[in-house]
Amino acid sequence: MKEKAIIAGVNLKNNPLFDQSMIELEKLAIACNYEVVGILTQNMNRPSASTYIGSGKVEELSAAIETLAPDVVLFNDELSPSQIRNLEKNLKVDVSDRTVLILNIFERRAKSREAKLQVEMARIKYLLPRLVGSYASLGRQAGGVGTKNKGVGEKKLELDRRKAEQKLSELQLALETIASDRGTRRKKRVSSELPLVALVGYTNSGKSTLMNAFVRNSGKMSHKEVFEKDMLFATLDTSIRQVMMSNRRRFLLSDTVGFVSHLPHTLVKAFRSTLEEVINADLLIHVIDISNPEYKSQMSVTLETLKEIGADDIPLLNVYNKVDQLSAVPSELDDKALMISAKKELGIDALEGAISDFIFKDYVPCKMRIPHTEGAIISYLNDHAYVRDVAYEGDDTLLNMECRPEDFNRFKAYLELN
Repeated sequence: MKEKAIIAGVNLKNNPLFDQSMIELEKLAIACNYEVVGILTQNMNRPSASTYIGSGKVEELSAAIETLAPDVVLFNDELSPSQIRNLEKNLKVDVSDRTVLILNIFERRAKSREAKLQVEMARIKYLLPRLVGSYASLGRQAGGVGTKNKGVGEKKLELDRRKAEQKLSELQLALETIASDRGTRRKKRVSSELPLVALVGYTNSGKSTLMNAFVRNSGKMSHKEVFEKDMLFATLDTSIRQVMMSNRRRFLLSDTVGFVSHLPHTLVKAFRSTLEEVINADLLIHVIDISNPEYKSQMSVTLETLKEIGADDIPLLNVYNKVDQLSAVPSELDDKALMISAKKELGIDALEGAISDFIFKDYVPCKMRIPHTEGAIISYLNDHAYVRDVAYEGDDTLLNMECRPEDFNRFKAYLELN
C-alpha cells in the first residue's frame, strides 16, 4: 500500500524554475512509491528560520493534514534539524525534505554492492551534522556545579558520532577496495586502446535506452542490454559495453547515473568513484530530453554537475532525444542539431557517424604489406585498426586500412608505397 504525501515548497524571489522543481518533486515522490494527495506553495524572499514556511502557511498545512490525512509532508528543499523538529511538533506528522527523498530513491534503486555502499555513506554524511540537533533536548541533563559527569545527551551524542565516523571509515575502505578493482579493469581497457565514450545527462533523459540501441545495432545478445525504465534514477550503476559500428570500428560506451537539480552534494561525492568513467572518457554524449519544456535548465544542471566532478573540459556532443514526442522542433535548434529517438532508434546512424568523426578523426589511411611470418602484427592491426579490405600476394598480406597515428609510425616499415 502506498503512503500518502503532501508536497510543499517555497518560491524564493520568484524563481522562474520553481514550478518545474515542484513537478520534479512530485515525480521524485512517486518514484519513492508515495501517492501525492496535496500541494502547498508559498512565495517568499527567504524561508523562515524556524519552520521554513510562514506561520500562516503552517496553519494552512495543518488544516490540509486534517482533511487529507497524509503519512508525510515532503519539502522541496533541504531542511535544518530545528525546522524539521518544529514542523513535526506543529503538524503532528512526519516531515522530510528533498535530500532524504533522493537518498531513499537511491537506496531502493541500488543493485550493486558498490552503489549500496555509496548510498549508505551519503546518508551517514547527511545525518552526521544533524546529530547535534537530535540531542539538543538531552544536553547536559546530568551536569551541574561540581559534577564531573557529562550530560546524558552529550554522552549519547558522542557515542553516536563515534559509531557514525567509524562506519564511514569502514565504508570508505570498502569503496577504495572496489575502486582499486575497477582501476585494474580500467587499465585492461586502456591497454585495449579502444576509445571510451560516456553517456551523461539528466535523469530519465534516455541514456540507458540509447545504450541498448547501440548494443542491438552491434549485434550483441539481449543479455548485454542494461536496465531501462521510464522513471527517475533507473540507473545507479555504471555499465560499459563494447560497441561495433557499421564501419567495423569499435569503441567502449559507458552508461552513468543521471543528474537532477539540487542533487545532494553528499551523493555527488559518494558517487565520484563511479563517475570516474566520465572523467576518463574521450568523448561525452550529453543526452537531452527535448520533449521536456525545461530541457534548457536540465542541460544547465548537467553542465554544472560535470564541472563539479572535474569533467567540464572533456569534449561534449549534445544529442536531443525523444524527438518522436515532439509536434514541432524548437526554433532555437539549427539543422545541424543531432535529433534522435533512442526508443524508436531514429537518428542512431547519424549519431554513430558523429561519434566516429570525432573519436577516429586522427586515424591515418594507409596500405601495408606484411609478411605471413609476422602474424602477430596482422592480428594486432585487425583488432586495433579499421581494416577496409585484405588481399594476399605470395607470402604477404596486404591491408587497406585506417589506423591510429601511433600505430602508423610503429609499423610504417611495412607501408605499401605503390
